[in-house]
Amino acid sequence: MSRLKGILATATLAALSTPAFADALTGQTQKQEVNIPAIAMFVAFVLLTLGITYWAAKQTKSAAQFYAAGGGITGFQNGLAIAGDYMSAASFLGISGLVYLSGYDGLIYSVGFLVGWPIVTFLIAEPLRNLGKYTFADVASFRFEQTPIRVLAACGTLVTVAFYLIAQMVGAGQLIKLLFGLDYAYAVVIVGVLMIFYVMFGGMVATTWVQIIKACLLLAGASFMALMVMVHFGLSLTGLFNAAIAAHPKHQAIMAPGGFVSNPVSAVSLGLALMFGTAGLPHILMRFFTVADAKAARKSVLYATGFIGYFYILTFIIGFGAIALVATNPSYLTDASKGLLAIKGGSNMAAIHLADAVGGNLFLGFISAVAFATILAVVSGLTLSGASAVSHDLYATVFKGGRANEQDEVRVSKITTVVLGVIAIFLGILFEKINVAFMVGLAFAIAASCNFPVLLMSLMWKNMTTKGAVVGGFVGLISALIGVVLSPGVWVDVLGNAKGSAPFPYANPALFSMTLAFVCIWIFSKMDTSARAKLDKDGWDAQYVRSQTGIGASGASSH
Repeated sequence: MSRLKGILATATLAALSTPAFADALTGQTQKQEVNIPAIAMFVAFVLLTLGITYWAAKQTKSAAQFYAAGGGITGFQNGLAIAGDYMSAASFLGISGLVYLSGYDGLIYSVGFLVGWPIVTFLIAEPLRNLGKYTFADVASFRFEQTPIRVLAACGTLVTVAFYLIAQMVGAGQLIKLLFGLDYAYAVVIVGVLMIFYVMFGGMVATTWVQIIKACLLLAGASFMALMVMVHFGLSLTGLFNAAIAAHPKHQAIMAPGGFVSNPVSAVSLGLALMFGTAGLPHILMRFFTVADAKAARKSVLYATGFIGYFYILTFIIGFGAIALVATNPSYLTDASKGLLAIKGGSNMAAIHLADAVGGNLFLGFISAVAFATILAVVSGLTLSGASAVSHDLYATVFKGGRANEQDEVRVSKITTVVLGVIAIFLGILFEKINVAFMVGLAFAIAASCNFPVLLMSLMWKNMTTKGAVVGGFVGLISALIGVVLSPGVWVDVLGNAKGSAPFPYANPALFSMTLAFVCIWIFSKMDTSARAKLDKDGWDAQYVRSQTGIGASGASSH
């Protein structure tokens, strides 16, 4: 334990001493005075979660418990945990911030995020639980050659996790900066170090319970906030919308579509990314291995969809409430003459300021602590899925040929956790100014272009071969990555190139990269006449029977 603390301290000091870190410190936007109630609740939550981690560390004795909580989580608990995993900083801070800036159009993200769940329910959840053990690569590689498929799955997982982590780190950094009056870069380091502790010591047991507690707190807090907004307008939606229209510089236009995503190609591309990306998110797919059987997996999706759908209705009210109550109050703006664009901390903080407007300092403290809990829970799940891709898919299966012992596998997972934590800190500092919902949209595009096509085709198409899966998956991954880097959101906003110079004109590449992935899987599988291709096709019947019936599926190892 003392050795580990030494490693973490060294990693943190190294991060603090880098030029990137120093640059991030000099260019800060303004910080807030210290908020005592918020800090008290914040510290209370951190202590509670560290207590859970200590308890979970005592329970976590095997690889099955570290990766999948021993399969002992119930359907209802897992539904809450999935909701906790999915209602990220992008959902809470990002979508309410987008509604605050763009009105009705900001909802494209919440609708897209939600519509992905029926696809998971009907196509993915049951066969995934029946065929897999710890990661979705177990399913994708079931009848194929292990090494190339697992390398592909690990690459897809790590790139998706990296983009998703950026969004969470940015949200957490802005939040702590607002609460503690800390510099943004220090705030990001605090989140990174806490995340490393949770995952290293508690594994999936700790991550699950942190997510369940956070989901309950977030649903309660958002419900109260939305209720107080409605009470302020006499429980009248018309009154709320009229006040928002009057306060917003675009006035009536905020009630119509087309203000945020005006290009139809961009709209379709973003919609596809959000719909199909859900079924390719490694940290969400990993949650299905924590339940006892396929029936519990289906139940958990049903509960999760209900909780998530309810929550997205609340973000709509919170976003419009912020236009009406935050944008009109000079104390929440850096320059009242600039109106709603001058919000302190940027649009990601609209929900946090609204909490203060409707519930005072104490409720601001509660919502801030909940938002931080939201970020920590999601970051823990993401890091665990990234670490398991390296330890289970790459180390145990590819490098050790399936002969690694459990202790070594878990040790590699913990080392990967530290590395991922340090990478997340650097990326969080680099992408400080980006909207967190936009960043998650890019993560969804990569998941929809690489993980989802390979997973779906392996489950649904008998004639897919190893070569088809690997070529299609990598084409989808690389084309999505290139599309993301060359899009205006990264090329102009992050890399600082001239406006209008982005080589790829659309905000999200999913329409093109996902199509390419499916087409390449089909073409290269059809062209493959090797002996391996015959083995791949012959394995279909055994896979189909197990995916539909669960005969031979790995059961729960602990309850």
